[in-house]
Amino acid sequence: MTRIRGRGRRAIAVAMGAAVAAATLAACGASADESKPTLIWYVNPDPSKPADFQGAFGQPGIAERCSTDEYTIETQPLPQDASQQRVQLIRRLAAEDPEIDLMSLDPVFTGEFANADFLTDIPDDQAGEFEQRTLDGPVDGASWDDDLVVAPLWANTQLLWYSKSFVDKAGIDMSQPVTWGQIIKAAAGNNGTVGVQADKYEGYAVWINALVMGAGGDIVTDVEKGQDATVAIDSDAGSAAADVVSQLASSPAAQPDLSVSNEGTSQAGFLSDTGAFLVNWTYIYAAAGEDEAVLDDLGWTRYPRTTPDEESRPPLGGINIGVSAYSDNKDLALDALNCITSIDNQVQYAVETGNMPASPAAYDDADLKDKYPPELLTACQESLKAAGPRPVSPYWSDISSAIQSSWHPPSSVSKQTPADSADYIQRVLDGEALL
Repeated sequence: MTRIRGRGRRAIAVAMGAAVAAATLAACGASADESKPTLIWYVNPDPSKPADFQGAFGQPGIAERCSTDEYTIETQPLPQDASQQRVQLIRRLAAEDPEIDLMSLDPVFTGEFANADFLTDIPDDQAGEFEQRTLDGPVDGASWDDDLVVAPLWANTQLLWYSKSFVDKAGIDMSQPVTWGQIIKAAAGNNGTVGVQADKYEGYAVWINALVMGAGGDIVTDVEKGQDATVAIDSDAGSAAADVVSQLASSPAAQPDLSVSNEGTSQAGFLSDTGAFLVNWTYIYAAAGEDEAVLDDLGWTRYPRTTPDEESRPPLGGINIGVSAYSDNKDLALDALNCITSIDNQVQYAVETGNMPASPAAYDDADLKDKYPPELLTACQESLKAAGPRPVSPYWSDISSAIQSSWHPPSSVSKQTPADSADYIQRVLDGEALL
C-alpha cells in the first residue's frame, strides 16, 4: 500500500503527544471468565433507545449477540461529534494502545486511519465477501488504495424530506427531479423554510461537498497523492455551490438559526408550522415515531440538484468497523467482523435505529419491509448507489476545517468564496497556513 509523505502516523503521534500523555488508557480488558478474552469495541452513539424497547439496543445489542464461547465483546462509547470521535481514537492509536480491538469509523476517516497504519489488514478472501454483499457507495467509503480496509455496518444517505401539504399548496411536482433553486423559491413564496446543516462543523462540509459534486465537480482530486492532491473547488461547480448557499442564506426560506443549524435543529425547524423542505439522513422517518399526523404529511425524494442538467450526488454517511493494528486479539476481532456486519445484524440495527443497511440483500428482509414503506427503502438504495462521498483523503480533516472556515457563515458566501477556499486549502496542505 502506498504511503503518503508528511503527516502520517509518526507525525500524528508527535502532534498528539501532549494529549496522549493526558489520555486515559484504561479500558475493560478482562471478562468475568479470565480465560476468555474480551474484545473492546469503541462505538459512536446510537439514536436514543425507545422507552418501550426491551433488551440491548443498537451497537451494544450487536456486541451481545456476537459474543461467543471464544470471546466476549464489550462496547465503549465515543463522543457524539464525529470530529471528537476521530480525535479520541487518534490519541489512543497514536499511543499504540492495545485496549482498542474494534472501532466504529465514519467513512470520511477511512483514508487517514489506513494511511497512518492504524488498521489491521482484512484478509483478501474476507474483504472479497464484504465487497460482494455491499452496495458500491459504502464500498468506496470503506476502501483505501483500492483495498477494503474496514467493514461496512450501515450506510446512510440524505434525502429531500418535504411536507406533502406544503408542496400541494405550492404546486410542485415532487415526482420529478427538483433543484435547490426551485425549492428555495417555492418555500420563500409560500411562507415556508428549507432546513439544512450549516453550523461551522462537519455537517456543513457535507452540504458543500454534495453541492459541488452535484454540479459535476470535486473539492479535491487525486486524493491518493495526499498533501499533493489537486484542489479543485475553484471551478464552475464550486461557483454553482456558492450560488445555492448564498441564495438560501439571503432568502426568507432560510431557517432563523441557519448559521448554527445541525441535524437536530434543522429537523425541529422542519417539524414546525413553517417547515416545508429538509435535507437530512434517513433516520428522519424513524424519528417521526408513532405520530400519524406527521407520518401522513411526510414525503421524501432524491436529494435536490445543484444545477438543472446534472443529477444530484446525495451525501454518503454511515459507519464502518475497523480492527486496530495494536489489538492483542486481531484474529478474534477479524472473526467478530463477520458477525457484527452480518445481514441479520444490519437488518436488526436498521429496524431499531433507522440507520439503513449497507447490503442490498438486507433490503429484501421481511422485518425491514414491515418497519419501513417500500418507497422509502427504494429511495434509500437508489440514493446510496448515486451517492457522492466526501474525498477519502488522509487530510480530509484539514480540508474540511479549511472549507468550514472559508464558507462560514453562510451569509458571507459569495462568488469569491470558491477561489478563497481553494487558496486556503492549498496553503493548509502545503503547511503554510494553520487552521
